Amino acid sequence: MAKEKFLLAYSGGLDTSIIIPWLLEHYDCEVIAMAGEVGIGVDETFLKEKALKCGATKCFVEDISEEFITDYIYPTLKANAVYEGKYLLGTSFARPVIAKRMVEIAKREGCTTIVHGCTGKGNDQVRFELTIKALAPDMKILAPWRIWDIKSRDEEIDYAAARGIPVPVTKETNYSKDENLWHLSHEGMDLEDPANEPNLDKILELMVSPEKAPDTPTYVTIKFEKGIPVEVDGQKLSPVDLLKYCNKVAGENGVGIADIVENRLVGMKSRGVYETPGGTLLYAAHRELELLTIERDTLHYKDLVAQRFAELVYYGQWFHPLREALSAFVDDTQKYCTGTVRMKLYKGNCTPAGTTSPYSLHDEAIATFDEDDVYNQADAGGFINCFGLPMKVNAQMKERNGLLNN
Repeated sequence: MAKEKFLLAYSGGLDTSIIIPWLLEHYDCEVIAMAGEVGIGVDETFLKEKALKCGATKCFVEDISEEFITDYIYPTLKANAVYEGKYLLGTSFARPVIAKRMVEIAKREGCTTIVHGCTGKGNDQVRFELTIKALAPDMKILAPWRIWDIKSRDEEIDYAAARGIPVPVTKETNYSKDENLWHLSHEGMDLEDPANEPNLDKILELMVSPEKAPDTPTYVTIKFEKGIPVEVDGQKLSPVDLLKYCNKVAGENGVGIADIVENRLVGMKSRGVYETPGGTLLYAAHRELELLTIERDTLHYKDLVAQRFAELVYYGQWFHPLREALSAFVDDTQKYCTGTVRMKLYKGNCTPAGTTSPYSLHDEAIATFDEDDVYNQADAGGFINCFGLPMKVNAQMKERNGLLNN
């Protein structure tokens, strides 16, 4: 009888390096590994050789970088979705694109079970599993961290050492990290105590600290079409190359560090330090263009949608009908979000330095403080009387009952 096939979400890191032998020790199965390349330049040969040495029968390394940007990053950018005001969702929207490709390969290879290395305390287990449920509702899911006897990352290192498995961390440099083309996250060790200031010179990899950024500002010009960045500093680049360019220029200027104590979906607060240089630049530039091209009521309502959109992405509900419906609304708001934004980068700051659009709603003739013949200032008096009437009536009631100013 043929062995059951398990497909493992594989990165070559600490967790997934030991999961392959653990599965073979506890299940009569064949393990197929899949690594999703989301823009970090993985060594395909190294990953495949390591997975096979650990006991996998196959290892697929799938380049999904452009799909990650166009189908996940851009919809979130257009929504201006930021979780709890600080987190640009770097890990959150990378998980569904990886899980989607896993489902495709699992079906193709005849796998009955998909395995992931997410811990039972984290958000990623939800993101992987909800995607699988949405795309392959009958697929079995196995999460070793929820059932094995290993209780810590230090014990994982000991497990790997006992089996001769090389891992890319030590007990002294045992930060939990996740990297893709959008960001790099750091959690664990001294960062677990929010009272500790992060040692940026020690942990930063994609960028420099603001203190080490140049003493002169850098200007970047980004062109958007319908909310999507298509050109930077006069260069028409692919989505991958454009983001890499933004990462480089923003990172060199110390732009994009976020130190967050966030509310995980599973109920606890956790502390992380995120490097998102290019993403921070693109979000800031996109917002400036929206301020110029989207009228007031739509813009304000879109801000409400952005918070809910961010929650859906953070909670792993990318394929939820509500997220898809909100994206339809967002896309409609971006019809005229076309133009060019110039940003000034200086020692961690990212500020606007000029925005233009053929669809600009800013009318200098109306907004000017100088003399004009298009705006009748006397109209404002009647408007204020009508707009303030409910407040006036409420105040009169309080005055009749001796309640005013109480």
